[in-house]
Amino acid sequence: MYIQENISLLPYNTFHINVTARYFASFATVGELAELLTYAKNKSLPLLVLGGGSNILLTHDFEGLVLKNSMEGVGLVKEDNLHYYVKAGGGENWHRFVQYCVEQGYAGLENLSLIPGCVGTSPMQNIGAFGVEIKDVFDSLEAWDIEEGKVVTFTLNDCGFGYRESAFKHQYKGRFVILTVTFRLNKQPLFHTSYGALEQELQRMQVKEPGIKAIAQAVINIRVSKLPDPAVIGNAGSFFKNPQIANAQFTALKQEYPGIQGYPAGDGYTKIFAGWLIEQCGWKGYRRGDCGVHAKHALVLVNYGNAEGNDIFNLSCEILDSVQNKFGITLEREVNIV
Repeated sequence: MYIQENISLLPYNTFHINVTARYFASFATVGELAELLTYAKNKSLPLLVLGGGSNILLTHDFEGLVLKNSMEGVGLVKEDNLHYYVKAGGGENWHRFVQYCVEQGYAGLENLSLIPGCVGTSPMQNIGAFGVEIKDVFDSLEAWDIEEGKVVTFTLNDCGFGYRESAFKHQYKGRFVILTVTFRLNKQPLFHTSYGALEQELQRMQVKEPGIKAIAQAVINIRVSKLPDPAVIGNAGSFFKNPQIANAQFTALKQEYPGIQGYPAGDGYTKIFAGWLIEQCGWKGYRRGDCGVHAKHALVLVNYGNAEGNDIFNLSCEILDSVQNKFGITLEREVNIV
Protein backbone atom coordinates (compact mmCIF):
# COMPACT_ATOMS: atom_id res chain seq x y z
CA MET A 1 0.00 0.00 0.00
CA TYR A 2 1.55 3.26 -1.18
CA ILE A 3 -0.14 6.48 -0.08
CA GLN A 4 1.08 9.89 -1.21
CA GLU A 5 0.43 13.14 0.62
CA ASN A 6 -0.50 16.61 -0.65
CA ILE A 7 -0.84 15.60 -4.29
CA SER A 8 -2.17 17.90 -7.02
CA LEU A 9 -5.24 16.46 -8.74
CA LEU A 10 -4.65 18.49 -11.92
CA PRO A 11 -3.50 15.40 -13.91
CA TYR A 12 -6.50 13.40 -12.70
CA ASN A 13 -9.41 15.56 -13.87
CA THR A 14 -10.19 16.60 -17.45
CA PHE A 15 -11.14 20.14 -16.38
CA HIS A 16 -7.47 20.52 -15.34
CA ILE A 17 -8.44 22.07 -12.00
CA ASN A 18 -5.44 22.40 -9.70
CA VAL A 19 -6.63 21.35 -6.26
CA THR A 20 -4.77 19.24 -3.71
CA ALA A 21 -5.62 15.88 -2.17
CA ARG A 22 -4.44 15.42 1.42
CA TYR A 23 -3.85 11.73 0.64
CA PHE A 24 -3.75 9.95 -2.72
CA ALA A 25 -3.38 6.32 -3.78
CA SER A 26 -4.30 4.04 -6.66
CA PHE A 27 -5.56 0.46 -6.57
CA ALA A 28 -5.28 -2.28 -9.17
CA THR A 29 -6.73 -5.20 -7.19
CA VAL A 30 -9.59 -5.80 -4.79
CA GLY A 31 -7.07 -6.52 -2.06
CA GLU A 32 -5.39 -3.15 -2.50
CA LEU A 33 -8.74 -1.39 -2.44
CA ALA A 34 -9.79 -3.16 0.77
CA GLU A 35 -6.51 -2.24 2.45
CA LEU A 36 -6.83 1.42 1.44
CA LEU A 37 -10.43 1.58 2.64
CA THR A 38 -9.38 0.17 6.01
CA TYR A 39 -6.71 2.85 6.25
CA ALA A 40 -9.27 5.57 5.49
CA LYS A 41 -11.74 4.15 8.02
CA ASN A 42 -9.14 3.97 10.78
CA LYS A 43 -8.22 7.61 10.19
CA SER A 44 -11.85 8.76 9.64
CA LEU A 45 -10.91 10.17 6.22
CA PRO A 46 -13.49 11.25 3.63
CA LEU A 47 -13.21 9.27 0.38
CA LEU A 48 -13.23 10.30 -3.26
CA VAL A 49 -12.90 7.62 -5.94
CA LEU A 50 -11.73 8.75 -9.39
CA GLY A 51 -11.84 6.96 -12.70
CA GLY A 52 -10.88 9.11 -15.66
CA GLY A 53 -11.90 12.32 -13.88
CA SER A 54 -13.96 13.23 -16.93
CA ASN A 55 -17.30 14.00 -15.30
CA ILE A 56 -16.26 15.93 -12.22
CA LEU A 57 -15.67 19.56 -11.27
CA LEU A 58 -13.36 20.01 -8.29
CA THR A 59 -14.08 23.23 -6.42
CA HIS A 60 -11.77 22.90 -3.40
CA ASP A 61 -8.88 20.93 -1.91
CA PHE A 62 -9.91 17.48 -0.70
CA GLU A 63 -9.02 16.84 2.94
CA GLY A 64 -9.33 13.09 2.70
CA LEU A 65 -8.17 10.09 0.66
CA VAL A 66 -8.51 10.16 -3.13
CA LEU A 67 -8.46 6.69 -4.71
CA LYS A 68 -7.63 6.24 -8.39
CA ASN A 69 -9.19 3.16 -9.97
CA SER A 70 -6.43 1.43 -11.93
CA MET A 71 -8.09 -1.97 -12.36
CA GLU A 72 -7.48 -3.11 -15.93
CA GLY A 73 -8.09 -6.11 -18.13
CA VAL A 74 -10.55 -6.99 -20.90
CA GLY A 75 -11.83 -10.44 -21.76
CA LEU A 76 -14.61 -12.44 -23.37
CA VAL A 77 -16.27 -14.31 -20.51
CA LYS A 78 -18.97 -16.17 -22.44
CA GLU A 79 -21.07 -16.12 -25.59
CA ASP A 80 -24.38 -17.48 -26.86
CA ASN A 81 -26.11 -17.56 -30.23
CA LEU A 82 -26.81 -13.83 -30.19
CA HIS A 83 -24.33 -12.16 -27.87
CA TYR A 84 -20.76 -11.78 -26.69
CA TYR A 85 -20.31 -11.05 -22.97
CA VAL A 86 -17.21 -8.91 -22.46
CA LYS A 87 -15.84 -7.97 -19.04
CA ALA A 88 -13.56 -4.97 -18.47
CA GLY A 89 -11.80 -3.60 -15.41
CA GLY A 90 -13.16 -0.35 -14.01
CA GLY A 91 -9.89 1.47 -14.66
CA GLU A 92 -9.80 0.66 -18.39
CA ASN A 93 -9.88 3.71 -20.66
CA TRP A 94 -13.36 3.84 -22.16
CA HIS A 95 -12.45 4.78 -25.73
CA ARG A 96 -9.68 2.17 -25.93
CA PHE A 97 -12.16 -0.43 -24.70
CA VAL A 98 -14.71 0.59 -27.34
CA GLN A 99 -12.04 0.45 -30.04
CA TYR A 100 -11.05 -3.05 -28.90
CA CYS A 101 -14.66 -4.25 -29.11
CA VAL A 102 -15.11 -2.72 -32.57
CA GLU A 103 -11.93 -4.40 -33.81
CA GLN A 104 -13.13 -7.75 -32.44
CA GLY A 105 -16.51 -7.39 -34.16
CA TYR A 106 -18.42 -7.06 -30.89
CA ALA A 107 -21.30 -4.73 -31.83
CA GLY A 108 -23.18 -2.26 -29.66
CA LEU A 109 -20.63 0.22 -28.34
CA GLU A 110 -19.63 1.91 -31.61
CA ASN A 111 -21.97 4.90 -31.05
CA LEU A 112 -20.19 5.55 -27.74
CA SER A 113 -16.75 6.08 -29.29
CA LEU A 114 -14.44 8.83 -28.02
CA ILE A 115 -16.37 9.53 -24.82
CA PRO A 116 -13.75 10.44 -22.20
CA GLY A 117 -13.50 8.50 -18.98
CA CYS A 118 -13.12 4.95 -17.74
CA VAL A 119 -15.20 1.79 -17.89
CA GLY A 120 -16.05 1.92 -14.18
CA THR A 121 -17.76 5.29 -14.37
CA SER A 122 -19.79 4.47 -17.50
CA PRO A 123 -22.70 2.84 -15.63
CA MET A 124 -22.71 5.49 -12.91
CA GLN A 125 -23.69 8.12 -15.48
CA ASN A 126 -25.44 5.71 -17.86
CA ILE A 127 -23.37 7.45 -20.51
CA GLY A 128 -24.94 7.78 -23.92
CA ALA A 129 -24.53 9.27 -27.37
CA PHE A 130 -26.20 9.08 -30.78
CA GLY A 131 -29.21 7.11 -29.57
CA VAL A 132 -27.37 4.50 -27.48
CA GLU A 133 -26.93 4.33 -23.69
CA ILE A 134 -25.03 1.98 -21.40
CA LYS A 135 -28.28 0.36 -20.26
CA ASP A 136 -28.79 -0.89 -23.84
CA VAL A 137 -25.61 -3.01 -23.73
CA PHE A 138 -25.23 -3.65 -20.00
CA ASP A 139 -25.17 -7.13 -18.50
CA SER A 140 -23.79 -6.79 -14.97
CA LEU A 141 -21.13 -5.22 -12.79
CA GLU A 142 -19.11 -6.12 -9.73
CA ALA A 143 -18.70 -3.52 -7.00
CA TRP A 144 -17.05 -3.38 -3.61
CA ASP A 145 -19.55 -2.65 -0.83
CA ILE A 146 -17.72 -0.26 1.50
CA GLU A 147 -20.22 -0.81 4.34
CA GLU A 148 -20.25 -4.62 4.17
CA GLY A 149 -16.67 -5.15 3.01
CA LYS A 150 -17.49 -7.55 0.18
CA VAL A 151 -17.98 -7.81 -3.59
CA VAL A 152 -21.59 -7.43 -4.79
CA THR A 153 -22.94 -8.19 -8.28
CA PHE A 154 -25.48 -5.83 -9.86
CA THR A 155 -27.73 -6.83 -12.75
CA LEU A 156 -29.48 -4.44 -15.14
CA ASN A 157 -32.56 -4.10 -12.94
CA ASP A 158 -30.46 -3.38 -9.86
CA CYS A 159 -28.83 -0.27 -11.33
CA GLY A 160 -31.84 2.04 -11.66
CA PHE A 161 -30.69 3.40 -15.00
CA GLY A 162 -32.27 6.60 -16.32
CA TYR A 163 -31.20 9.50 -18.50
CA ARG A 164 -27.61 10.09 -17.31
CA GLU A 165 -28.71 8.52 -14.04
CA SER A 166 -28.20 5.39 -12.01
CA ALA A 167 -28.70 4.17 -8.46
CA PHE A 168 -24.99 4.84 -7.85
CA LYS A 169 -25.63 8.59 -8.07
CA HIS A 170 -28.46 8.53 -5.53
CA GLN A 171 -29.37 5.80 -3.04
CA TYR A 172 -25.99 4.06 -3.39
CA LYS A 173 -23.89 7.21 -3.63
CA GLY A 174 -20.59 6.76 -1.82
CA ARG A 175 -21.28 3.16 -0.83
CA PHE A 176 -19.90 1.15 -3.75
CA VAL A 177 -16.70 1.15 -5.80
CA ILE A 178 -17.26 -0.34 -9.26
CA LEU A 179 -14.59 -2.96 -9.98
CA THR A 180 -15.60 -4.55 -13.30
CA VAL A 181 -18.39 -4.16 -15.85
CA THR A 182 -19.68 -6.87 -18.20
CA PHE A 183 -21.34 -5.80 -21.45
CA ARG A 184 -23.77 -7.82 -23.58
CA LEU A 185 -22.70 -7.13 -27.16
CA ASN A 186 -24.30 -8.27 -30.38
CA LYS A 187 -23.12 -10.81 -32.92
CA GLN A 188 -25.54 -9.31 -35.45
CA PRO A 189 -25.22 -5.50 -35.33
CA LEU A 190 -28.28 -3.35 -34.68
CA PHE A 191 -27.31 -0.06 -36.29
CA HIS A 192 -28.39 3.27 -34.78
CA THR A 193 -27.56 5.83 -37.45
CA SER A 194 -30.55 8.18 -37.57
CA TYR A 195 -29.74 10.21 -34.48
CA GLY A 196 -28.28 13.70 -34.81
CA ALA A 197 -25.66 14.26 -37.49
CA LEU A 198 -24.58 10.62 -37.71
CA GLU A 199 -26.48 9.80 -40.89
CA GLN A 200 -25.12 12.93 -42.57
CA GLU A 201 -21.57 12.08 -41.57
CA LEU A 202 -21.87 8.56 -42.98
CA GLN A 203 -23.09 10.07 -46.24
CA ARG A 204 -20.18 12.50 -46.25
CA MET A 205 -17.86 9.51 -45.75
CA GLN A 206 -19.60 7.86 -48.74
CA VAL A 207 -20.54 4.83 -46.66
CA LYS A 208 -23.33 2.98 -48.46
CA GLU A 209 -23.59 -0.05 -46.20
CA PRO A 210 -22.56 0.95 -42.66
CA GLY A 211 -20.69 -1.41 -40.39
CA ILE A 212 -19.61 -0.91 -36.80
CA LYS A 213 -16.15 0.34 -37.82
CA ALA A 214 -17.64 2.98 -40.14
CA ILE A 215 -20.14 4.08 -37.49
CA ALA A 216 -17.40 4.34 -34.87
CA GLN A 217 -15.30 6.47 -37.22
CA ALA A 218 -18.28 8.69 -38.06
CA VAL A 219 -18.92 9.26 -34.35
CA ILE A 220 -15.25 10.09 -33.81
CA ASN A 221 -15.32 12.55 -36.72
CA ILE A 222 -18.37 14.34 -35.32
CA ARG A 223 -17.01 14.56 -31.78
CA VAL A 224 -13.63 15.84 -32.97
CA SER A 225 -15.30 18.52 -35.10
CA LYS A 226 -17.61 19.80 -32.35
CA LEU A 227 -16.01 19.09 -28.99
CA PRO A 228 -12.72 20.34 -27.56
CA ASP A 229 -10.04 17.76 -26.77
CA PRO A 230 -9.66 17.65 -22.95
CA ALA A 231 -5.93 17.18 -23.44
CA VAL A 232 -5.82 20.65 -25.05
CA ILE A 233 -8.67 22.59 -23.39
CA GLY A 234 -9.94 21.56 -19.97
CA ASN A 235 -13.55 20.38 -20.08
CA ALA A 236 -15.87 17.57 -19.02
CA GLY A 237 -17.93 17.29 -22.19
CA SER A 238 -21.60 18.15 -21.86
CA PHE A 239 -22.03 20.07 -18.62
CA PHE A 240 -25.85 20.04 -18.58
CA LYS A 241 -28.49 17.41 -19.29
CA ASN A 242 -31.08 17.88 -22.02
CA PRO A 243 -34.27 18.74 -20.08
CA GLN A 244 -37.66 17.11 -20.54
CA ILE A 245 -40.74 19.31 -20.52
CA ALA A 246 -44.45 18.62 -20.95
CA ASN A 247 -45.68 18.57 -24.55
CA ALA A 248 -48.06 21.46 -23.79
CA GLN A 249 -45.17 23.62 -22.59
CA PHE A 250 -43.15 22.71 -25.67
CA THR A 251 -46.06 23.66 -27.94
CA ALA A 252 -46.38 27.03 -26.21
CA LEU A 253 -42.63 27.68 -26.46
CA LYS A 254 -42.67 26.65 -30.12
CA GLN A 255 -45.13 29.44 -30.86
CA GLU A 256 -42.89 32.00 -29.21
CA TYR A 257 -39.59 30.50 -30.35
CA PRO A 258 -40.15 28.65 -33.68
CA GLY A 259 -36.52 27.52 -33.78
CA ILE A 260 -36.65 25.61 -30.50
CA GLN A 261 -35.37 22.07 -30.96
CA GLY A 262 -36.70 18.94 -29.31
CA TYR A 263 -37.91 15.39 -29.88
CA PRO A 264 -40.56 13.12 -28.30
CA ALA A 265 -39.50 11.58 -24.99
CA GLY A 266 -42.67 9.56 -24.35
CA ASP A 267 -45.31 9.80 -21.62
CA GLY A 268 -46.41 13.25 -22.76
CA TYR A 269 -42.93 14.82 -22.64
CA THR A 270 -40.53 16.39 -25.12
CA LYS A 271 -36.76 16.43 -24.66
CA ILE A 272 -35.22 19.83 -25.45
CA PHE A 273 -31.65 20.37 -26.63
CA ALA A 274 -30.03 22.24 -23.75
CA GLY A 275 -27.29 23.54 -26.04
CA TRP A 276 -29.88 25.41 -28.13
CA LEU A 277 -31.39 27.00 -25.01
CA ILE A 278 -27.98 28.12 -23.76
CA GLU A 279 -26.99 29.47 -27.16
CA GLN A 280 -30.22 31.51 -27.38
CA CYS A 281 -29.30 33.11 -24.07
CA GLY A 282 -26.07 34.38 -25.64
CA TRP A 283 -23.56 32.15 -23.86
CA LYS A 284 -21.98 30.30 -26.79
CA GLY A 285 -18.36 31.43 -27.09
CA TYR A 286 -18.55 33.50 -23.89
CA ARG A 287 -15.30 33.86 -21.98
CA ARG A 288 -14.46 35.35 -18.60
CA GLY A 289 -10.82 35.10 -17.71
CA ASP A 290 -9.81 31.48 -18.21
CA CYS A 291 -13.29 29.97 -18.01
CA GLY A 292 -16.01 30.11 -20.60
CA VAL A 293 -18.45 28.36 -22.93
CA HIS A 294 -16.97 26.65 -25.95
CA ALA A 295 -17.37 28.46 -29.27
CA LYS A 296 -18.56 25.35 -31.14
CA HIS A 297 -20.79 23.74 -28.53
CA ALA A 298 -22.77 25.69 -25.95
CA LEU A 299 -23.18 22.62 -23.69
CA VAL A 300 -19.45 22.52 -22.99
CA LEU A 301 -17.93 24.72 -20.29
CA VAL A 302 -14.17 25.05 -20.57
CA ASN A 303 -11.02 25.92 -18.66
CA TYR A 304 -8.65 27.76 -20.99
CA GLY A 305 -5.76 27.57 -18.56
CA ASN A 306 -5.86 28.55 -14.92
CA ALA A 307 -9.56 28.75 -14.08
CA GLU A 308 -10.59 27.55 -10.65
CA GLY A 309 -13.43 25.13 -10.09
CA ASN A 310 -15.57 27.81 -8.45
CA ASP A 311 -15.13 30.05 -11.52
CA ILE A 312 -16.70 27.37 -13.70
CA PHE A 313 -19.34 26.52 -11.11
CA ASN A 314 -20.40 30.18 -10.78
CA LEU A 315 -20.62 30.49 -14.56
CA SER A 316 -22.85 27.41 -14.65
CA CYS A 317 -25.14 29.08 -12.06
CA GLU A 318 -25.49 32.15 -14.27
CA ILE A 319 -26.35 29.94 -17.25
CA LEU A 320 -28.98 28.07 -15.22
CA ASP A 321 -30.57 31.36 -14.13
CA SER A 322 -30.64 32.83 -17.64
CA VAL A 323 -32.29 29.75 -19.18
CA GLN A 324 -34.85 29.67 -16.36
CA ASN A 325 -35.64 33.37 -16.79
CA LYS A 326 -35.93 33.23 -20.59
CA PHE A 327 -37.64 29.89 -21.17
CA GLY A 328 -39.01 28.82 -17.80
CA ILE A 329 -36.94 25.62 -18.04
CA THR A 330 -34.75 24.36 -15.22
CA LEU A 331 -31.52 22.81 -16.46
CA GLU A 332 -29.71 20.16 -14.45
CA ARG A 333 -25.95 19.70 -14.31
CA GLU A 334 -24.62 16.43 -15.71
CA VAL A 335 -21.17 16.99 -14.20
CA ASN A 336 -20.64 16.03 -10.54
CA ILE A 337 -19.60 18.94 -8.31
CA VAL A 338 -17.10 18.17 -5.52
